[in-house]
This record gives sequence, structure tokens and C-alpha cells, in this order.
Amino acid sequence: MNILITGAYGQLGSEMKVISGKFPQHTFIFTDADTLNITSETQLQNFFAAHTIDYIVNCAAYTAVDKAEDDKEAAYLLNCEAPRLLAKIAAANNVKFIHISTDYVFNGTSCVPYSEEMPVCPQSVYGQSKAAGEQAAMGVAPQQTAIIRTSWLYSSFGANFMKTMLRLGKEKEELNVIFDQIGTPTYAADLAGAIMTIINAGKFVPGTYHFSNEGVCSWYDFAIAIHKEAGITTCKVRPIESKEYPTKTPRPHYSVLNKSKIKKVYNFEIPHWENGLKRCLNRLTMND
Repeated sequence: MNILITGAYGQLGSEMKVISGKFPQHTFIFTDADTLNITSETQLQNFFAAHTIDYIVNCAAYTAVDKAEDDKEAAYLLNCEAPRLLAKIAAANNVKFIHISTDYVFNGTSCVPYSEEMPVCPQSVYGQSKAAGEQAAMGVAPQQTAIIRTSWLYSSFGANFMKTMLRLGKEKEELNVIFDQIGTPTYAADLAGAIMTIINAGKFVPGTYHFSNEGVCSWYDFAIAIHKEAGITTCKVRPIESKEYPTKTPRPHYSVLNKSKIKKVYNFEIPHWENGLKRCLNRLTMND
């Protein structure tokens, strides 16, 4: 099976590279903006004329949440137009399309985990562009598209909250971390594993799915767990409210995703977020 991975330099794309070594029966083609412009229909057509592809996994995204407010055109180009074009080329070539989306398509005001059936209500340009990308992809290729929404992604690759907490924990005596935003950290390696489970399942069920690690915490709880697992004891982590750390774009206060659908359809066992954190930190330690 030939699998095209876009956004190969990002956290998830990098984890897809790692996990690809476990599947020698497949051929993986890793691309990023320097090798394939997924916002260009001409480039996509030329690429598919030269390659036989069975699955597209779109890990590419514009993820700078605050910057997107002033860079709306770029955010929509990568988060909406690109998945539309990928879905279009998938439909034309009978290819399965897995597109990665986000909890930011919701407004974060729920008090129960978000299911796939709950209406989207994004509160930021980033969230709006991702919601528009979902709609565009499904509108073009509904029978060949699976959307996977995830939350609080981190990895040993790239820049993320976990790595920031590790660095600041070693540099500072005290840190302020928000405690009134609730969600679930997702180890990108576990999401990569879920994607490969779908590809290898022998069946493809189109639709929208939610995937994160199991469990729930605040950013404050996550920071405490990171420092505890890493053995950082010299930095005091203090809980603060969101209003004490204003950002250009409001963050969802509640981002917990209901994963019942993906577990039922693909018979998933999903690790708890603390388990994912331990494995990620172990990998970082081994690579030091």
C-alpha cells in the first residue's frame, strides 16, 4: 500500500515517520511545503500522475492560533483550501483521505465531552478555518474522507507545551500555569498509531472521529505531571486563571473529546495521557 503523508516536518508527520518503520509492507511518501505544495491543484495533479497512492494522511496545518487572527488568508489557504484540494484529488483517483482536525472547532463551553454529532462553533480564525476545511473535504469526497479531531498535541519533535515546561522548569524558580482550561493531552505517537490502525483495519469507514489520550486534566495538572515525571523539583508551579494570562485569541475552557465512536468502529485501546507522557519523556531521555 502506498501512503502519502503531508506535513512531514510537524509533530504528527515526524511521528508518522517513526512508526512507518514498523510497517515495511507499506510504501510511505513524506512531503512538506518544500516538496509538494498541497494548496496548488496543478502540483497535486502532477504528483498523482507520477505516483500511485492508496491513502493520503494530511498532517499539514496552519496552527499559529494567535497569528491566524491577522493572517486569515494564509490560515484558510492551508486549513481549508488544501484539504478541499486533497479531497478532490482523492475522489478523482479513488484514494482514501485521512484529515487531521482540532478541538478548536468547538467553543469550549460544554460541560460534557464533545461528541462528533455536537454542532461546531469555532471562536477563532484558526478554529473557523479548520471547521471550514472539514466541511470542504466532506463536501467534495464524503465516501473517501475520515476526519480525526484531536487536542493538546505534543511530541518529542517540534515545539509544544511539554517541551516548554521542561525548559522553563529548569530555568525558573516559579511558573504560572492556567488551571481553568480543561482537556486531554495527546501524545502524537499515539495518534500516529491510531492512524495506522485505521489504514490496516481492512475496512475504511468514512466520517468524523475524535481521538485523544484517555483522561482529563488542566494545563496546570499537565505541567505538574511533566515536572514530576522529569524529576524537576526546583521550580514551583502556581495555578492561575485564564484572565491572568490574556492572549489575543481566547482558548476553549473545555476541550474534552468523546472517543466512543472511534473505539467502537476500529476497536481501539487508547492509553491514558499520563502513560503517553511517560513514554514521550523516556524517548527524550534516550535521545539526549
